[in-house]
Amino acid sequence: MSDFYQTGVVATFHRIGARNLDKIEAELTWFTQERPIALVLPSLYSELQGEALQNIVKELQNVKYVKEIIVTLGPANEDEFKHAKKFFSVLPQKTKIIWNTGPAITDIYKSIESAELPVGEHGKGKSAWMAYGYALSQQEFHAIALHDCDIVTYGRDLLARLCYPVVNPSLDYDFCKGFYSRATEKLHGRVTRLLVTPLIRALEKIIGYHPLLVFFDSFRYPLAGEFSMDIDLARVNRIPGDWGLEVGVLAEVYRNTSIRRVCQVDIAENYEHKHQILSPEDASKGLNKMCVDICKSVFRTLASEGIVFSEGFFKTLVATYVRTAQDMLKRYEDDAAINGLLFDRHDESLAVETFTEGIKKAAEIIMEDPLGVPLIASWDRVTSAIPDILSRIRKAVDDDNG
Repeated sequence: MSDFYQTGVVATFHRIGARNLDKIEAELTWFTQERPIALVLPSLYSELQGEALQNIVKELQNVKYVKEIIVTLGPANEDEFKHAKKFFSVLPQKTKIIWNTGPAITDIYKSIESAELPVGEHGKGKSAWMAYGYALSQQEFHAIALHDCDIVTYGRDLLARLCYPVVNPSLDYDFCKGFYSRATEKLHGRVTRLLVTPLIRALEKIIGYHPLLVFFDSFRYPLAGEFSMDIDLARVNRIPGDWGLEVGVLAEVYRNTSIRRVCQVDIAENYEHKHQILSPEDASKGLNKMCVDICKSVFRTLASEGIVFSEGFFKTLVATYVRTAQDMLKRYEDDAAINGLLFDRHDESLAVETFTEGIKKAAEIIMEDPLGVPLIASWDRVTSAIPDILSRIRKAVDDDNG
């Protein structure tokens, strides 16, 4: 983005002027001698067949400042795990594959569950959490960076810009969130545009000023899956195991560090990855399920901040959200028009209607069960209950990769 406007309470770093990748990478190579960084790649086995991940691996071969790459693999059998090891073996960095459904890591999960600590369901959240545990077991990293493995438009400048604010000792941020534009012949990012931003602003209208809502509303792309953070945050953050992951991570960052040590950075001129279906008729699939999970995460986070919900509150929220989303929809239609982009008003309106039903469903769930499924336990808590768990994780991963 070509502007330099500072939005909200979070420091915002823009993409201004000429591309300076060589300079940033040279600085990162210097900084990471004292402040080593690990890159976490949460990957599904199916992504190994896609062009996106093949290009990501090709780009990463030229990255010299990352000390270790930790690929945390989704559900996979033994042959698929072996293929993943071969696939990522071309990377010049030290690289380890975490076989999350293999016998060794499965035993680790069982040990944690036997201590009555939640580990969540299989998904990105659980996979990322186990990768943090392995990174912590190394006792040598200053920071962790994470990005998805389905980014079609990936370039290594994305990673450099994502790492820089946390690794550079003169900046020294604890958490850095990526943001970007998402557009092809039309605008994408419906869940951010038509659910999260209107919902947060509707809540602000009803609740009034609340620091957490201001924090959420300061992020240009709150659902971006790319971030870097200080290793100590990885130790103390709890993680949602569902589609509320990104909002839940922001809530934990708000809880565990100072806002002055949080930033967001423009990491790509345009960002393209696989698109989820809307699934308006089925709340267990696609963007519909994502909507329900995100709303539950937002509501439960606000409840933990002392906000009292009632049936009347949620009825007012739904009405306020619909009006706010409709106003936003008109803005996006006009934005598309001035940029010569396609805009399907019916499709966008259907998304708002689907998200409205999702908010209602999430509200019903919250009213019945305000606590819900517990977040995946922080590693600080796990190591307190099982002191040798990190060394066991390291041995399990090293043995699998041996």
